[in-house]
Amino acid sequence: MILVSQAFVTVTPEVGAVTSSRTGAVVEEVLTPLQTLVTVLTGDGPDVCLITSAMGVQASDVSYTIRHSAAAVLGIPMEHVLLFSTHNHCTPSLQHEPSAAYCAAARAPSADNVTALGQELVRGIAQVCEKLRARLQPVTVHWAVGHERRLTYNRKGHRADGSTFFMREEDRVRYGRDYTGDIDDDVAVVAFLDRYDEPAGFLTSFTGHPVTAYHPERMVAFGEWPQLATDRLGEYCGGVPVAFLQGCCGDVNSKRMLCGDTALSFRFGRYLGDTMVKAARRLTASVRNDLDFRAAGAKLPLAALPTGRVLEAELAEIDDFIARAKTGDENTRSCVGLNFPRCLSPAYRGQLVAAIRPWTEWALRIRREGAAADLPRALEVPMAALRIGDVGIVGMPCEPFLGIGRQIKAGSPLPLAIPCGYMNDSFGYIPDGPNCGDREYMSAFYRYTRFQAPYRRPAGDALARCGVRMLSQLTRGR
Repeated sequence: MILVSQAFVTVTPEVGAVTSSRTGAVVEEVLTPLQTLVTVLTGDGPDVCLITSAMGVQASDVSYTIRHSAAAVLGIPMEHVLLFSTHNHCTPSLQHEPSAAYCAAARAPSADNVTALGQELVRGIAQVCEKLRARLQPVTVHWAVGHERRLTYNRKGHRADGSTFFMREEDRVRYGRDYTGDIDDDVAVVAFLDRYDEPAGFLTSFTGHPVTAYHPERMVAFGEWPQLATDRLGEYCGGVPVAFLQGCCGDVNSKRMLCGDTALSFRFGRYLGDTMVKAARRLTASVRNDLDFRAAGAKLPLAALPTGRVLEAELAEIDDFIARAKTGDENTRSCVGLNFPRCLSPAYRGQLVAAIRPWTEWALRIRREGAAADLPRALEVPMAALRIGDVGIVGMPCEPFLGIGRQIKAGSPLPLAIPCGYMNDSFGYIPDGPNCGDREYMSAFYRYTRFQAPYRRPAGDALARCGVRMLSQLTRGR
């Protein structure tokens, strides 16, 4: 038997709220409240809490504070609280100081770094958790998969010379107005039906950065198309709560990135919501009706640092770029493998490059000191897997590339596998093996960490193998 209860926490930011924009942009307009859904599952198996949010909850300090508080209220281990972000970019900051990728182990988490808005969210989640055990009801699990190809595209571009680039909207349309490329178009819908066989709530998943309404220098507060889509499914089913789990979208975007196109985001929400509704009309009943949970770490191999000569040349290129960006030079379009669109100001481009300067300095210092051989040869990434009946969910604390999720789906012994990124914390982008070693923003994101060596193949394939292994363990003997 599985028992479930779900409840929303809704936060409405104010105009003027601070954002993570690198040029000091604040919220100029509030288009929707930002929703967080708390789901408690219990019954035949361990108690687990899923928290899914349209806010930037993967930042390490706010993430720890939320999970620690929820676990204490529910009386469950903290590792059984899984906190997922939709990876919505149209949201205010929840921390006074941002958390750099791969900085979680550098210092103890601090609730003092959580903003007033973040504290409001923490309190709201704790209050909801206090009530959810009393609302638990027995459910049966049903599932379906729809397909949606109108929203997203593969954002990793390949040049004729073999180099790669980050494909924003101005690049995408050169390939054709409807260019999509290699995407994951699965729309997973997991329904919890009550004793009357009516929907009591849902979990859903789709794969794509929600960046249609986003422009980092003209910020709005908005749940974007994931929140709009789940609202549409919930309303169709009588107002029941619907959670959204973001897939492995490290190299997949929604269209019109950096255009601030809120009208199109509303349309995308309708498209995806309607696809969810269609899927919910043809559900398959789960044979199993119990829960199981696993947590494990995947070890990702790390490569050697670039040579000192390469790093010296890159540092000079970085400094020249930053200096030119400060003067407003519009010819600041590429630097050390990074490329930038015209719609970002030179000042913003300069900040994106300045953010990798500390890593380059660190790597050069390590080379000069002769300490490269002492660096770790692997990075351990914590993962979690949850089986809800015949449905397996794999959570990863990073921005995993599409190929990682595809491997998990292909190797899963369960009828439906839902691989998700953006769980609990952020190790940044992690490429799968075929994408490892490239130089564009996503594949070489280790340069934004504090501080981690480059990945070495099979890189993120190790995440996929760990995920499949956990799902297999959750399936045995059932």
